[in-house]
Amino acid sequence: LQLIIEESRVPVIVDAGVGTASDAAIAMELGCHGVLMNTAIAGARNPVLMASAMKHAIIAGREAFLAGRMPRKRYASASSPIDGTFF
Repeated sequence: LQLIIEESRVPVIVDAGVGTASDAAIAMELGCHGVLMNTAIAGARNPVLMASAMKHAIIAGREAFLAGRMPRKRYASASSPIDGTFF
């Protein structure tokens, strides 16, 4: 998906494979311009709640994309100070 987005000269809309809100958020974080959905909402146990979750996921994913991800590292390093801790 990311390769398609990077090479595309037109807006990319995801139209398949979105089963839950986290899928929509990931698509938007990767740079998609939108997500077309029907089955994920219509087939949910609570379609109204799923529609709301999708809305929030789309907004969160787009804002995360626009904000820009911090650089990835090959290793983790603690960012919290360890002074004064019990361990």
